[in-house]
Amino acid sequence: MKKLSLLLCLTLFWSCTPQKTYQVGQINTRLGEILIWLYDEAPKHKEAFIELANDGYWDDYTFNRVIDNFVAQGGCPDVPEGFAYSIHLLEPEFHPDLRHVYGAFGAGRDNNPGKLSAACQFYIVQNEDGLARLDDNYMIYGQVFKGMDVVDQIVKVEKDSTNKPLTDIPIDVKVVEMTATEIEALGFTIPEGSK
Repeated sequence: MKKLSLLLCLTLFWSCTPQKTYQVGQINTRLGEILIWLYDEAPKHKEAFIELANDGYWDDYTFNRVIDNFVAQGGCPDVPEGFAYSIHLLEPEFHPDLRHVYGAFGAGRDNNPGKLSAACQFYIVQNEDGLARLDDNYMIYGQVFKGMDVVDQIVKVEKDSTNKPLTDIPIDVKVVEMTATEIEALGFTIPEGSK
């Protein structure tokens, strides 16, 4: 009886102990929800995403460039002068483990020689074979772990000659807290260094 009571007490204690939570990017669209793991290996990009999302920066933006078998791009649109005057430029944080695989989440940039990223613009790799030619040229700082079916729909919408959807796809970008149990239930394995 004492062993049963002890086991019950331990079970209750463990179930009442708060689990560690992780900050996850969330993009809601009219086509569904996208959840993004934000890599600790790119701390400045992760921090910038969280700050912009919490500030509501993307509230008036859309997925503005969508190309099947390539990327779905959102946030601030491309402009002829590039990002030369943006206050959201970041030095690259290239990491050998962060590659342009299907579902990779990255920061846009123009053709600047320092490969500075524009934290205000993001893209999601939609090519199932990945886009290795972009590795160490464009900054990956996250991975979609829920919602690639949504991204697959987004890149297939009707668009104009600049690959802008004919019907806007507004984005609602937030940061949500999720436990390891919730994340792993969606089939994503939390990197060892983040546990």
